[in-house]
Amino acid sequence: MSSAFRITSVAVTLAVTAAVGLTITPRRAGGRAVVHLTAPAMTVREIASDPHDLRVCADPNNLPFSNAAGEGFENAIAALAARDLGKRVTYFWMPQRRGFVRNSLRIGACDLVIGVPARYELVRTTKPYYRSSYVFVTRQGSRSPRSLDDPVLRHGTIGIQVTGDDYDNPPAAQALAVRNLADRVRGYPVYGDYSQPDPQRAVVDDVGRGRIDTAIVWGPIAGYFASGSTVPLRLSPVLPRRDPVAGPFTFDIAMGVRSDDGALQQALDGVIARRQAEIDAILRRFGVPLVNRRTGS
Repeated sequence: MSSAFRITSVAVTLAVTAAVGLTITPRRAGGRAVVHLTAPAMTVREIASDPHDLRVCADPNNLPFSNAAGEGFENAIAALAARDLGKRVTYFWMPQRRGFVRNSLRIGACDLVIGVPARYELVRTTKPYYRSSYVFVTRQGSRSPRSLDDPVLRHGTIGIQVTGDDYDNPPAAQALAVRNLADRVRGYPVYGDYSQPDPQRAVVDDVGRGRIDTAIVWGPIAGYFASGSTVPLRLSPVLPRRDPVAGPFTFDIAMGVRSDDGALQQALDGVIARRQAEIDAILRRFGVPLVNRRTGS
């Protein structure tokens, strides 16, 4: 996984350790989607490519981005793009882990990843269609940090999402370490408990439960789960937006296609140009904190 993917957590990190060709059987348990992995009935080379299909690579259990029931904002954006292009959406489902692009898009099992960092080197990217940032998540009524240098961070527990025990990948981990705040950090696996629905929500839920005082979370994840919290939560952007050590906390997000698929990239650029207002409305409906690309606010 490159640094460009690591910094935006599982939502944007797009990586897979699952075997190539896993299929997904969605079922319902308590009104929510539960994912069961089964062995494929065909090899990837045998998957037919219909020109009327917009074949999307996606995670079946990764809200707010996507799930097998089509309830994520990337599902909604994929449907919007397909309608505009006169196509129908089909999915190649794989959990987002290390190797996701290599084992889905690049072998031809699908043609499009809805959310990747702009200019990601493993794919050909469209123009960005939104910008978001990491945010501080705190309980309403408590003092929210004004920046990474705010003294309030020295007097509480800080939750961040991590991919390993060394806390070596998210920008928050690096920024807090250089400020001698590592002893304040509580790590949450960036992939969560994939056997459960909504595997990434724990870091936000624990702010509401009072188990941690502040969380630093990628904005789309924070906005979605904070909006459903029974305890009022507040989101504020992480400042500075570019840390001298950890790098940026704000990222442009684009769509990704295979490097040789200029035709689809240009077609999707047209969709973004025509449908940006509708895309923005979808993002806002899911609570995604949007950053203005001109003003940075």
